Amino acid sequence: MNTHLHVLEAFTNLYSIWPDDKLKLLIADLIVDFKVHIVDAKSQHLILFFDESWKKKSDHVSYGHDIEASWLLLEAAEVIAYPELVAEIRELAVKMAEATLAGLDEDGALWYELIPPAQLNKEKHWWVQAEAMVGFYNAWALSGDERYLTAVFNNWNFIKSRLIDPVHGEWYWGIGADDQVMTEEDKAGLWKCPYHNSRACLELIKRVNEKKDV
Repeated sequence: MNTHLHVLEAFTNLYSIWPDDKLKLLIADLIVDFKVHIVDAKSQHLILFFDESWKKKSDHVSYGHDIEASWLLLEAAEVIAYPELVAEIRELAVKMAEATLAGLDEDGALWYELIPPAQLNKEKHWWVQAEAMVGFYNAWALSGDERYLTAVFNNWNFIKSRLIDPVHGEWYWGIGADDQVMTEEDKAGLWKCPYHNSRACLELIKRVNEKKDV
């Protein structure tokens, strides 16, 4: 799933500056792969791993990937501008956001992962929170449902109070299941850089400004 998601993201950005017809079809095919194979039709969560015949090989739920995919899929559909596909993904994006609400803690943060039926990874990683803000804002803009906007504000309050380092800058890796800052993990390294959080801030600036112009 994750490989497909980031290929889709890269193709979408490439198409925005190089609107090639073959690339457009590849983006459409990837979106359809998500619709048909990767988004579980019953739960609206992403299926994370498959064999070569699209047979499901994982039951894990990744809340961060769910909410990230909800807005990246719509962005891709809107870039290639197939009206029927855009309409379908708008509906799907809200359903995926709705499914992700189950992963929110009372403090506004989004948990990391669920291994069904009840094994919950309560770590709160930086990238998951960044994607939650964009994905829930997107769901609110599409549906008008205030629960999603409330989730955005609650999540941002968590980020400001627990994840941003006010002295040295950047975001901590996350808050552990013990509710302590995960200081043993990198602030910047092989798996963490100013990507998800910077992108989230830029996306929200753009989306808020677009909303003001309506």
